[in-house]
Amino acid sequence: MWPQRSKDKWHVLDSEKGLTFLGKGAKFKGTLSFEGTVRIDGSVEGEIHTKGSVIIGEYAIIEGDVHADTVISGGRITGNIVASEKVELLAPGSLTGSIKTPLLSLQEGVSFSGNCEAEGRGKVRELDDVRTTEPQPSRVLGAS
Repeated sequence: MWPQRSKDKWHVLDSEKGLTFLGKGAKFKGTLSFEGTVRIDGSVEGEIHTKGSVIIGEYAIIEGDVHADTVISGGRITGNIVASEKVELLAPGSLTGSIKTPLLSLQEGVSFSGNCEAEGRGKVRELDDVRTTEPQPSRVLGAS
């Protein structure tokens, strides 16, 4: 559809999922609900919901909560983000609000003011490993 740089994997489109685009200069007030990927470069006042990815461009302004599988943002968000897979905040973006996600990535230069709950998938794997390993017998140092 559009030429993509191979290093930006999150820009690659799945042909079976749709792409919704809200261009620079566009303004929307209300609740947006999508299936698949949405890219926002305009202004949104309200909530955004998708079972897919939300890509928020550098010039985008979001005033409201974002709920998605994956959120990638280089824009300005005032609200909370809840993502079931990951949140990636890119410079020169800013976020004023809370984040709840398993994985969080913050690029140098991002402004973030709020709370974050991101335990990561490694923590879940660590807990699973503890449950499956057998306890080892104790050894006393210096005992023959």
